[in-house]
Formats: sequence, C-alpha cells, structure tokens
Amino acid sequence: MDRESPLEALGIGFRLWQLGVEASIVIGLRSWKIASGGSGAGAEASRMVSEKWLALVDANTRLLTGSYGSSPHSVADALLRLYGGKVRANRRRLTRR
Repeated sequence: MDRESPLEALGIGFRLWQLGVEASIVIGLRSWKIASGGSGAGAEASRMVSEKWLALVDANTRLLTGSYGSSPHSVADALLRLYGGKVRANRRRLTRR
C-alpha cells in the first residue's frame, strides 16, 4: 500500500470539513421544515430516515465488495463523493422555492 502525500490528506480533510458544514446547513433546514409542521413535516422526517438507511446500506455494500478500492485515500474519496452528493442534493431541494 502506498503512503499518501500530506497534500492528499489535507485535501481529504478539507473536503470532510466542507461536508460537515454543508450537512449542518441541511440539518438546520430539515429541522425547520419538520418543526414548522404540516403535511411536509412528516414526509420530510420519513424521507430523512429512509435516505440515511439507504446510504448506509449502499456504502457498506460497496465497502464489503471492494468497489471503493483498497487505499485509504480511494475509500475516503469515494465515501465523500457518495455522501457529499446526497447532502448537496438535499440542500438544493430544501432551498428551492
């Protein structure tokens, strides 16, 4: 296994920080939607739970089959792409008018 360069690790760390910030925004948006009640609140709560389970199953399946590669960098990169895409999609959906 090759060692990754410090710049690669720094890049992964920065992307992880970005994902954390964006996930915090989505948590706030979802909390606001659920707290405001109405028909959309229950649908959002249900969607949130099912999305989390599906993402967990997807990530674990890919990890167990080795489709993310074997290096820590390739696994981290793939997981950041998977979860980052889902978080971005939720942010766009929740901020749309």
